Amino acid sequence: MQINFRHGLQHKKLNLFILFICFSMFTIIKAEAYDGLILFTPSPLNPQAGNSTYLIDGESNIINQWNHPNRVASMAYLLPDSTMLYPCLAPNTYMSVAAGGGRILKYDWDGEILWDFNWSSMGFIQHHDIEPLPNGNILILSNERISMQEAIDRGRIEIEGEIWPDMVVEIEPTGPLTGQVVWQWRFWDHLIQDADSTLENYGTVSEHPERLDINVANIFGVSVIGDYSGDWTHANAVHYNKTLDQIIISCRRTNEFYVIDHSTTTEQASGTTGGNSGKGGDFLYRWGNPQNYGRGDSTNQITFAQHSVNWVPEGYPGAGNILIFNNGFTQLLLNENDRSSVIEISPPMNNLNEYIIENDEAFGPEEFEWFYNGGDDFSFISVIQGGAFRLPNGNTLITTAGNPTIFEVNQNGEMEWSTNMGSTGIARAQKYGDEFFNSHILGDVNQDGIVNINDILLMVNIILGLNNTQENADLNSDYLINILDIFILIDIIITN
Repeated sequence: MQINFRHGLQHKKLNLFILFICFSMFTIIKAEAYDGLILFTPSPLNPQAGNSTYLIDGESNIINQWNHPNRVASMAYLLPDSTMLYPCLAPNTYMSVAAGGGRILKYDWDGEILWDFNWSSMGFIQHHDIEPLPNGNILILSNERISMQEAIDRGRIEIEGEIWPDMVVEIEPTGPLTGQVVWQWRFWDHLIQDADSTLENYGTVSEHPERLDINVANIFGVSVIGDYSGDWTHANAVHYNKTLDQIIISCRRTNEFYVIDHSTTTEQASGTTGGNSGKGGDFLYRWGNPQNYGRGDSTNQITFAQHSVNWVPEGYPGAGNILIFNNGFTQLLLNENDRSSVIEISPPMNNLNEYIIENDEAFGPEEFEWFYNGGDDFSFISVIQGGAFRLPNGNTLITTAGNPTIFEVNQNGEMEWSTNMGSTGIARAQKYGDEFFNSHILGDVNQDGIVNINDILLMVNIILGLNNTQENADLNSDYLINILDIFILIDIIITN
């Protein structure tokens, strides 16, 4: 097997001393921690942190470091072939939003930029999060600019300026600097309101949990840097479930998350029919704050400013469940009882993979599969950001941004590993084991686990247009599949 990660690991292992100088790191190691590498990007709020992403091992040795031209928009993602996607602030942005980005870079192991794509204009901007897809495309969280009058025409009552709802856009990279939209979904297409009966989207909110009440949540008004912001739903995480072909979106300002159908076309995603679900782009499931759809009140709210909502992957303990980093405070006013937590739930589904909701009831469940808030010995609070991801051995990797710490706990809530980042902050960290990197074999175009003549034959068919498979075929990452990729493939076979 020949992958870039192995080559890079042998030639680019840096010294822990650098990280001590930058972040004053202190680490606790215990025997039951999952054996893997941790990827994180320090917060741009600390000038000493710079603009770098680090990959460290369990002893805090720096395995690799990528330096960037600008600050991160929350977190980077490592890919199985050892390349990395990094969302960051674009130059000359026109929309001022929290964790605003607008630019996505793809790096190889040695730090060379392979792809440099901008999603920023007068009318939209990427922010907070992206999600790499199995087919090589990327999901982008994006605001879009909607005028105050258009919002009024859709039934918004309390409004004093523009409104910037979120949307999800799927980008297919087409060249070193280019990409095309191949799918999109918009909150703005799935609204309801009960304030103005003359409008088309008028209805009884409690009878339509599949839609968002345009009058929930305040519009932010002013950004953290003083500019006007129409930030409304404030999405902060997007995650993809390959098994279900569904997307989960976490929204801080509505204090809940939403599941939508990705199997739709863009046209279907704007409506109420189509896709595997037959429901188009309407919400398939939502959870955390049922008062938003009239099936509860403030006492039924569970999630507060939550982040990092994601599915537990197949093959992991709790597979198919949903993990939530619940920041756990209200209205940005902390009190002595506020603390963050990690919640794991099992969505109510039937054997047809349909989400179950009873008439006049809120989406379940009412009970958690797993819950962690530190217990009596250790409590934590993260005012902004924060993350939680399940690991293959059943442990959970947790990141607190406010008190910048990455730590790993087992199913009993016992801490197995911890590292404090000192004066810098971290939005979210992820941990990658050998099986993650081993899932990619350079040159295995047909994905049978072997690189041989069959891969060459498939590559020829792809070039001749006899096969539409694109994944794993662009071996030199130049966004072209041609004779140069065949030469690389032959070299891999001969070398092995």
